[in-house]
Amino acid sequence: MKPMHMIAIGAGAFVAYRAWVAYQQTYGDAGAASADKSSGWMQGAGDILTGAAQSIDSMTGGFMKISAMANVQADALNSANVRAMLAVIRTGEGTTGAAGYQTLFGGAKFASLDDHPRILVKRSGLASTAAGAYQMLSSTWDETKRIMNLPDFGQASQDMAAIGRMAARGALADVLRGDFKTAIAKLGKEWASLPGSNYGQPVMTMAKATQVYISNGGQVTA
Repeated sequence: MKPMHMIAIGAGAFVAYRAWVAYQQTYGDAGAASADKSSGWMQGAGDILTGAAQSIDSMTGGFMKISAMANVQADALNSANVRAMLAVIRTGEGTTGAAGYQTLFGGAKFASLDDHPRILVKRSGLASTAAGAYQMLSSTWDETKRIMNLPDFGQASQDMAAIGRMAARGALADVLRGDFKTAIAKLGKEWASLPGSNYGQPVMTMAKATQVYISNGGQVTA
């Protein structure tokens, strides 16, 4: 089979995967009952299509490196730069402080950290299942949890998931070496509140992001 044909097939699998994620976000988040009814085939589809996405990572060097999340180690949290970048994200998302780990889109709180709350919140014409310190959609959380084998939605798991998303955007290496501007440019595609994001939501200024990063111990070395 010609390489371009292989790439086309891989791209098709990736599109199918993202379609599944969109389905889960729209319908799977509607309530626990509907999620329970379809959990069996959804889990199977998710495993198969996540595998396809990982294959595309290696085959094409695609715009995201989903499989990179599987290689993230807990000691990444020992990096002052990583911790500072997490603080920048949380500042932008409005989830600073311990209560941020139990914050829904819109600011309300949820109780259990056993799993993503999967609560669809409608506010100001927007609807989102974003939750936690890094305001992850339930579909994003499911993808990340599966690949990183995270046990729950607790603080440690949320922190690891955020680092995993950095890796998925190809930004973790930039963060570790202190290339702040390059990292922010990539992470603005993951978090709508960061400088450079084009999702149409209010964003932090680069000056503010830099100030938060440095005040939390981050080093700019590149």
